Amino acid sequence: MSDRVRIHYELNGPERGTPVVMVHGFASDYRLNWVGSRWQETFTQAGFRVIGMDCRGHGHSDKPHDEAAYSVQAMAGDVVRLLDHLDQASAAYLGYSMGSRIGLEVVLEHPERVTRAVLGGIGAAGAISKAQSIADALRRREPTDDPVAAMFYSFASSRPTNDLDALAACIVGLQPDEDPARLGKVTTPILVVVGDQDRIARRAPELIEVIPSARLVTVVGRDHMSAVPAGDFKRAALEFLTAD
Repeated sequence: MSDRVRIHYELNGPERGTPVVMVHGFASDYRLNWVGSRWQETFTQAGFRVIGMDCRGHGHSDKPHDEAAYSVQAMAGDVVRLLDHLDQASAAYLGYSMGSRIGLEVVLEHPERVTRAVLGGIGAAGAISKAQSIADALRRREPTDDPVAAMFYSFASSRPTNDLDALAACIVGLQPDEDPARLGKVTTPILVVVGDQDRIARRAPELIEVIPSARLVTVVGRDHMSAVPAGDFKRAALEFLTAD
């Protein structure tokens, strides 16, 4: 349990391997984001101990319908409490989209718990700006004229295991605080990775400019969805997380 919410997690790879927490994107889950796309396989073969979690509201974790349950602080707290549960003082971090927003909050509030972070599908602007439109579509169970909201509705509603009301609460409740003054104090090494066709994670170079310890890798020919399984993304992440 994490603050009275049950969080599902999985452990894979060598017990003494370098720990890495993998946190998925909105309306996805650990297995869809990181197993089907062969990230788990890639990292366990490289000697990592993969800690995969389903965020609250997703996968096999509890799915509250209260927007307040999904503050970015609560969701970052789930990561920290999972590390506590596993007696893991610190770990590398790999996030995508929503998982990257959560990871950034962990780095900001608990920098000692993250050795290095790879944050994929994130920019200075993103789908969170369309949160209300996405939530409205999910709650009405019908698509919308907003192309960003329509994409997320189509993805979320295509998976019968998703609780659309929980996801609506999540997208509205998350609301990360990305104050440049806060970001400017980050010292944790961060690699931001975005597809050059990504219209969701916008203005990634602007995000890099305000985080002193961050650098950017762009994956050619990939958008927000297709960047996840890209070999160039995996290679960049492995190289970064194994650097001295």
